[in-house]
Amino acid sequence: MTDLWIRRAISLLEADANRSADTHLHRFELPEHWGIELYLKDESVHPTGSLKHRLARSLILYGLVNGKITEGTTLVEASSGSTAVSEAYFARMLGLDFIAVVPKTTSIEKIELIEFYAGRCHLVDAAGQVDAAARALAAETGGYYLDQFTYAERATDWRGNNNIAESVYAQMAAEAHPIPSWIVVGAGTGGTSATFGRYARYKGHETKICVGDPEGSSFYEGWRTGNMGYATGKGSRIEGIGRPSVEPSFVPGVIDHMVQVSDAASLAAMHLLRAKTRYFAGGSTGTNLYAAFGIIAQMLERGQQGSVVTLICDSGERYANTYYNQQWVTEQGLDLAPHTAQLEHFLQTGLWD
Repeated sequence: MTDLWIRRAISLLEADANRSADTHLHRFELPEHWGIELYLKDESVHPTGSLKHRLARSLILYGLVNGKITEGTTLVEASSGSTAVSEAYFARMLGLDFIAVVPKTTSIEKIELIEFYAGRCHLVDAAGQVDAAARALAAETGGYYLDQFTYAERATDWRGNNNIAESVYAQMAAEAHPIPSWIVVGAGTGGTSATFGRYARYKGHETKICVGDPEGSSFYEGWRTGNMGYATGKGSRIEGIGRPSVEPSFVPGVIDHMVQVSDAASLAAMHLLRAKTRYFAGGSTGTNLYAAFGIIAQMLERGQQGSVVTLICDSGERYANTYYNQQWVTEQGLDLAPHTAQLEHFLQTGLWD
């Protein structure tokens, strides 16, 4: 009976993958004479609205094939929201209970989405507390801790199987510069940068990987110093990326460059994307875009041409009461105006201050 249930569960996950695995690749228009194209892989169009849809499916599949998830298993996750939203969706699909351990600063929109998919939220005071609380809940319930921060880099097949890297390269095939010079992503678990970096090396591509890291995160200093025990103890206001300590899924050896991005700069870039393209994205997309603009400025300075790919991670509708709420931005002490001016100046001149 159990084996039959597991086979059926895997077939349901595979059917979802067939329906939703690929997403759009948009162009962000830059001056033609620059000879550089910028593309945005729009992960917000997944059924659960974010890049984490891929990860959630992979984590649950990983638990199934390893014999950790069976009929009736309670699933538990530590998350800033989007991964938990997607995992709640899949848990409901499989008829399993789901508990998300989330910081109390998580947007109300994400909490409501988790509950919409029949998940239950357990709130903790700070991002640094989610792991211990999730482990405790899994032990109390006899459940399985999905543990995205440990398993993200291994649950996804980085060699292909229609992962995000394989999808990007396939969609770039007919473009002017089909092999991206740079791929720019953020790091929440580190799984996305690991997948892109490993896939590029595996296929022999000369693509370099840049990670944009938000204010308060530990990843940049961990990468710069090689100290994987580095911790800020703080975490990031940019939900979905940035962690108070370097997570096990972060693989520094596949990253060529990292950029620290202030929260004000992330939100300025997020709003600029909305103004220039009408794409409605969250703060982590702003971090990505700001870092990508910096990479493009370096390419221009060196006289290089080519393509750059970054990600739209999730929809801005999840942040209506925070990043898109001027009162919240003001209360956080964030001044976006200087960064908006910098970005507008860059798009007009190619110069980066």
